[in-house]
Amino acid sequence: MEKNPKNVFGLPLQACCHDPLTGYFRDGYCKTMTEDRGTHVVCARVTEEFLNFSKERGNDLITAIPQWQFPGLKPGDQWCLCVSRWIEAEKAGVAPPVVLEATHEIALDYTDMPTLLKYAFVAPEN
Repeated sequence: MEKNPKNVFGLPLQACCHDPLTGYFRDGYCKTMTEDRGTHVVCARVTEEFLNFSKERGNDLITAIPQWQFPGLKPGDQWCLCVSRWIEAEKAGVAPPVVLEATHEIALDYTDMPTLLKYAFVAPEN
């Protein structure tokens, strides 16, 4: 496993989410390894449109699966997505916003920075 993973800006990878606990390693980070066939490196703030899109494609992220400690996602949750699913959603016009600081630099092997910036999640100011 990578010692010092970087985000798409080349800076230290930030945590995506600890509640619900996300990531291929279920450590809150969008890190990957060879065995991760989905390349779960995009930290997304999921939307209802994306969740429905993913469910229609056979990956139900809405329904809880207690035996896998998966609570099910709701709009507004952050989750490490497979980069290919995010790209598929982007092409279909339903890509969720991306938390760039928590998105692994490997995502740039699949898409470009201008595309990611277009979907950058910006937290509302209080």
